[in-house]
Amino acid sequence: MAGLADGADGRDMTTQSLTAQRRAAWRSYRDQLAKSTARTLSRRRFVSQMMIGLTFLAALIAVLPLTLIVFHLLRQGLSSVNLDFFTHMPKPTGDVGGGMANAIVGTGMLVLIASVLGLPVGIFAGLYLAEQRGARLATVVRFLSDVLNGLPSIVLGIFAWGLLVRPFRHFSALAGGMALAAMMIPLVTRTTEEMIRLVPVSMREAALALGYTKWRTSLSIVLRTAMPGIVTGALLAVARIAGETAPLIFTAFGNSFWSVSPTQPIAALPMQIYFYATAPYDDWHAQAWAGALVLLGLVLVISVAARFATRSRAGLGSD
Repeated sequence: MAGLADGADGRDMTTQSLTAQRRAAWRSYRDQLAKSTARTLSRRRFVSQMMIGLTFLAALIAVLPLTLIVFHLLRQGLSSVNLDFFTHMPKPTGDVGGGMANAIVGTGMLVLIASVLGLPVGIFAGLYLAEQRGARLATVVRFLSDVLNGLPSIVLGIFAWGLLVRPFRHFSALAGGMALAAMMIPLVTRTTEEMIRLVPVSMREAALALGYTKWRTSLSIVLRTAMPGIVTGALLAVARIAGETAPLIFTAFGNSFWSVSPTQPIAALPMQIYFYATAPYDDWHAQAWAGALVLLGLVLVISVAARFATRSRAGLGSD
């Protein structure tokens, strides 16, 4: 009996020793795991803060050029922006003063011609690409639109000169508007396609179930629902062509006098800025800065209008 008691005591001591060793091993493992987790969390926090800092720096670098441009234009051109700048014609060479009234009106006229010619074509081409996305013609048109969208503007200007100016031996506002419309069409086309693709298929099915024809569904339901996004794309396209110079040099050519005839050469702000900036007169340089500031303001107004268009209650997902 004494031997059994001693054996039981030995087993108890062995069990307690093993339990103590296991607890010590668990505490050691837990401490090592806590230290490893602390190091990992510290490293992750460092990497996270570093990436946040890099993205913040990238955002600052992204807006820095625009900030510098706006500041420089305000410093150089604000003093020359006055009522005469908007209401007077350019002065003869060497005279001080004058304005860019003809160039401002000419820019508006060229943008109007380009919008009238380019927007309907771009919108309906985008509607076709979205509704017939699997067709071979749609694939070809989509690819060519992407290529045309990345084509340099001077290439389009030379093409417009060879097609619209050289055969008639005459520069005109209509030729300039058509050149700008050619730049506008691919951008509006792709924007329209993407906006129409966002329209839920259930809306098409509901219209077809109510007896609408396919073409009426596309025009009355799909196009109307996607209209805020399409308007945004159209405004951005207008903002892009408003500052183009190269196509207008080959087509509209410029005009020092007042002209609103679409069949005659016409002045435009980008061309006037270019001509004044390359002239040897300080007053013309100041007016070139003022014209650049006005052009920037025009683009800013159009961009703000595009932002408001995206907030329309008629947009996708609204009630």
